[in-house]
Amino acid sequence: MLIIPVLDIKDALVVHARRGERQSYRPIETPLSIRPALEDVAEGLRSVYPFPIFYVADLDAIGGHTGDCSAALRLGRLTPAPGLWLDAGFPSSESLARAHALPGVAPVIGSESLLDADFLTHFSAYPRAILSLDFRGEAFAGPEEVLARSDLWPSRVIVMTLARVGSETGPDFARLAEIKLRAGTRQVIAAGGVRNATDLRRLEDMGISAALVATSIHNGTLTREAIAGMMEGTDTVAQDR
Repeated sequence: MLIIPVLDIKDALVVHARRGERQSYRPIETPLSIRPALEDVAEGLRSVYPFPIFYVADLDAIGGHTGDCSAALRLGRLTPAPGLWLDAGFPSSESLARAHALPGVAPVIGSESLLDADFLTHFSAYPRAILSLDFRGEAFAGPEEVLARSDLWPSRVIVMTLARVGSETGPDFARLAEIKLRAGTRQVIAAGGVRNATDLRRLEDMGISAALVATSIHNGTLTREAIAGMMEGTDTVAQDR
């Protein structure tokens, strides 16, 4: 299973995301980095394990629907440069195209940012693009047709349970199983609530391809040894950015 560390950005700093309550997010305090600057926290995470890919949610860009790719340029200066899954509130096919053209960047389209399901038709032109199915509680965040039209989903789909982000309450296994069944041969990625290696092994047994993780890496619950054990054999997936 591929483990992808999450970097949530607000006011240009990495913040501690919790339960999707963005108005209360504060700059992250972590033993892995002295400062909450994006590059410093990314380097701190790499001190635990040499992660090949990061997931960045630029909350300012998502809120303003700007499609800002500045985070990609900043992390591109790391050595080696990581692959980047970037959610920046892409408002149009043009902004999606700009992000997709950047080396190593896989643009993430959050359902909460979509106005209708017509945007799904653009995925065929951008094979690295990823769809995030966002949920707030039991409610789907976005047009219901986006959730219903699984035939238009791209090859990679994130199941983002915002109420479990940073909560250490465990993934939403039932919802993940439901989406996995509907997704067919597509890769399904879990986001929200991963606590430990036991959760990751259960996700792996379900056929989940990857997990977005933050809190359990920062607090040390997921050790380098546990991460290395889960990441073994993921080279092919990691290179598919």
